[in-house]
Amino acid sequence: MKIQYYILALIILSSCKQESKETNEVVTKEIETVSQTAKTDKKKPLSPHTETRAMVGDAHIHIDYSSPGVRNRIIFGGLLAYDQVWQAGAHMATWLETNKDLEIDGKELKAGKYGFFVIPNQEEWTVIFNRNWNQHGKDDYDASDDVLRFKATPKISEEIKEHLEYKINKTTETSGTISMSWEKVTIEFPLEIK
Repeated sequence: MKIQYYILALIILSSCKQESKETNEVVTKEIETVSQTAKTDKKKPLSPHTETRAMVGDAHIHIDYSSPGVRNRIIFGGLLAYDQVWQAGAHMATWLETNKDLEIDGKELKAGKYGFFVIPNQEEWTVIFNRNWNQHGKDDYDASDDVLRFKATPKISEEIKEHLEYKINKTTETSGTISMSWEKVTIEFPLEIK
């Protein structure tokens, strides 16, 4: 009789261990699935939101933009047609804010926040500061809101700049440059603090 109890106890114990092992395997698979989903959800955006800030003298200059990638595309004269307004970034229009009046191309840009647009061309670009800084792409762009327009000559490189990048460089206590680079093109223009 005792032997039968031992055999029954071993059968019950064995089935509990098997059930526990199967449960552990199911839980492990569920954890792996959740982990893989979390990794998928954390993909880097194609056009990450970014910004650049700098002090030039006592002027604080801030540029806010989304930075699209080239991703093996022809950008200027391809994805972006020549001679058409572009919001100089992805998604929302790029904007620039300054706490001091600036002089750009011999013209005054009052302290404030501005939409930054360009019209690309093979020979020269038109650079635009627009009163309407808070707009999606160029959907609401209106040339009558332009506060400053000037020309800039593009510099062409053999190397590809994968993601759009803005830089603000201080050259003296009262002057600097702003540059925009993407694909094989860079435009740059000087500024003076008023």
